[in-house]
Amino acid sequence: MKLSFPALAMAATLAFSANSFATDRVEHFKGVPSPDLATAVKNFSEYNDLLAKELDGELTPQALAEIHQLTYTLELALEKIGDEVKALADTLEEIHVASETSEPEKLAEEGKKYMQVVNELKKL
Repeated sequence: MKLSFPALAMAATLAFSANSFATDRVEHFKGVPSPDLATAVKNFSEYNDLLAKELDGELTPQALAEIHQLTYTLELALEKIGDEVKALADTLEEIHVASETSEPEKLAEEGKKYMQVVNELKKL
C-alpha cells in the first residue's frame, strides 16, 4: 500500500514528535511478523536492503517515514533472532554436557536441533 506524500510527511512528523521519545511509544505501523527463524532471517535481510537504499538517498520527510515503517519489521525480526540465539546457547550447553557424560543419543538429538538453527543463521 502506497501512502500519499502528505500522509508520509505526517507520519514522519509524528515519528519525531515529543511523543516518540516518551517511554510509552505509540505504534503507528505493524511490522511484518517473524513467527519462525527462517522468516525472521528473510525479513531481516530484505528489510535491511530496503533500509540501506533509503539511507543512501536524501533523507526527505518521505524517506524518514519509510525508514520509520521499515524499523517495525526489523525490530520483530531481531527479536525472533535474539530469542533463537538465546535458545541456541542452551542447546549448545546440552551438547557440551552430553559429550562430557558420554550420552551419544542425546548428543545426536541436540546436535541436530543445534545445526538446524545454525544453518538458518548462516543465511544472515
